[in-house]
Amino acid sequence: MTLVDHDKAKTVVFTGQLAMHLDERQYENGRGPCLDAALTGETVVVDVFADDSLYPDFAYSARRAGVTHSVSVGLPVPQRVVGALNLYASTSQPLAEETISLAQAFASYAGVAVANAALYSHTAELANQMRAAMESRAVIEQAKGILMARHCYSADDAFKNLSRLSQNSHRKLRDIAQSIVDGTRSDQQSTNTRPGR
Repeated sequence: MTLVDHDKAKTVVFTGQLAMHLDERQYENGRGPCLDAALTGETVVVDVFADDSLYPDFAYSARRAGVTHSVSVGLPVPQRVVGALNLYASTSQPLAEETISLAQAFASYAGVAVANAALYSHTAELANQMRAAMESRAVIEQAKGILMARHCYSADDAFKNLSRLSQNSHRKLRDIAQSIVDGTRSDQQSTNTRPGR
């Protein structure tokens, strides 16, 4: 099964190394029946011995591997993830229409599962990005407060100072802010542990 996410194709499920190898060859070439099926949602049937094959590179690789026919069925996956179910056969006869119909029916169910998995994955990724952004914002706000207290800066001046430090040191703004916060904590701890306190 091929998935294309952000213009990057990958095989997410396979039943044998041969299928994986043929899929990977298509990804390397940037062209092939599984990619076309994934991007168009159509069913692409290939006889690798046909003289007028639209996929001569794929046909050559398939013949060398002993494959005679392939069927790639586009998955009806909404949004930005698309995919295809790929079948490779080593029979002398083309795949029966019934086999292709069954593959198309299975692909419609697989498409729902893939869409749900992709949605879950993207939602989890977005949640992680939001959590990191909130943590970064909190640290930056703390550093701004420290600079405002130390140097009587306005909030804008404190942020400009952080930005300038980030640019001059070629470090992320969040990292600069974290070092200011950590430095303040260290100063407070050493002040609290001095004799006579």
